[in-house]
Amino acid sequence: MNTTAILDSTTAAALDTLFLPFEAASLAWPGDDRVAFLRARACVPLRRFGRKMWSMEQSFRPFADQLERDGFEVTGAHGHYPLVLVVPPRQRDEARALFSRAAALAGKDGVVVAAMANAEGARSGQDDFTRLLGPAQVLVKNKCRVFWATGRGADPSLAVQWRLLDATRPVLDGRFLSRPGLFAWDRVDPASALLLSQLPADIGGVVADLGAGFGFLGCGVLDRYTGVRELHAFEAEGRALEPLRENLAAHAGRAQVHVHWHDVTTGLPGRYDSIVSNPPFHQGRADRPELGQAFIDAAADALSADGQCYVVANRHLPYEATFARRFRQVRVLADRDGFKVLEAKGVRR
Repeated sequence: MNTTAILDSTTAAALDTLFLPFEAASLAWPGDDRVAFLRARACVPLRRFGRKMWSMEQSFRPFADQLERDGFEVTGAHGHYPLVLVVPPRQRDEARALFSRAAALAGKDGVVVAAMANAEGARSGQDDFTRLLGPAQVLVKNKCRVFWATGRGADPSLAVQWRLLDATRPVLDGRFLSRPGLFAWDRVDPASALLLSQLPADIGGVVADLGAGFGFLGCGVLDRYTGVRELHAFEAEGRALEPLRENLAAHAGRAQVHVHWHDVTTGLPGRYDSIVSNPPFHQGRADRPELGQAFIDAAADALSADGQCYVVANRHLPYEATFARRFRQVRVLADRDGFKVLEAKGVRR
């Protein structure tokens, strides 16, 4: 099972609420089935109401894969639509940019419908929505809010400003490029920094970085280890790929760099001498240790016979049993500030 595509209860409630205006007959579906769905997710209401010709956008690879398994094409939205559905993210700059894109797709005559869970900032999301699009109609259910308005009242100058909020930009005193909404998007994640500080001197050959983000860890490997011939950076969030490519290219030196839009939990396509990872362990606000465990399994399956794996994790996460099942040698290289760095060698096939 694809563990990263599981629909958590908060997101499921927001998706149910997104379709509430149509179930309550407050809104009608467009007659020509031209609908754009931004941040689309596979869900029960989509299987009930959705049409295969809808324009789907989803940058997170596991969610895009699930939509395609359900028969939808995730090809993006272009032009104008009579209806634009949106599931905004929690990060406010990213959400504002998404509202701006939705308004552009709706034009003056289209309707934008957005839903958010109360726990994910629904009230502030609604405030931003109305600031951009004007007065909205609202329904409340499932501890969520759904709000909608036409594009006729959109503020064009604010739309331009907000669209730029999603742009790739310099961070960390210009040392990297990143964008809002990525993991630790404008700072050095302390767990990744700890992992980098604990890597041994013999990293080389073909290296993989699993869950690469904007590239802090991969860039550190390229800077430090002249014996790296290839670095393969795997990242599931498509919005990270542009800054990731640019950051790695700036640090590549003589190494070949390959960036993959890929769900690591489904396995890896190559064979690697070393693997480094700061794997995800959240979906929404809930702990999902099975994500990191799936990363460890994928790493074990993809390592060469004498390969080595280095993973950093929050201290409380139960990864040791997975390491012991998949590797003959496992040791803790560091345990500080709430994080642990684990080294594993001797893959059990």
